[in-house]
Amino acid sequence: MSFSIAAEDASNLVAFPDRRKESGQVVFDRRELSEILKLYGRMVAAGEWRDYAIDMLKERAVFSVFRRTSEMPLYRVEKIPKLARKQGAYQVVAAGGLVMKRGHDLATVLKVFDKQLKSVDAD
Repeated sequence: MSFSIAAEDASNLVAFPDRRKESGQVVFDRRELSEILKLYGRMVAAGEWRDYAIDMLKERAVFSVFRRTSEMPLYRVEKIPKLARKQGAYQVVAAGGLVMKRGHDLATVLKVFDKQLKSVDAD
């Protein structure tokens, strides 16, 4: 038994549906995740952070960092596309719910941790 595919059938490519778009799930793209993980690696090396979690929800994507796994997160880096035109899609939230920094550019928002890194390096 042999199968043959006509040339015209082979040229009709069908893309797989993107389930995230259908479900309305917000995610970090590769560039955003790379920036966050670069910061995470520096903070782990400094002994400040030990664990992380990523949540991709309907209205926001959240990267939470922990000192210990069993604790509440020390900080949350959130991406909320609904706020992109107003306050900026990115924000860093401390454990108590205080918004430490908010903005349109993730790299700028993550600079809130630079002061903390410098104080750790000085010790």
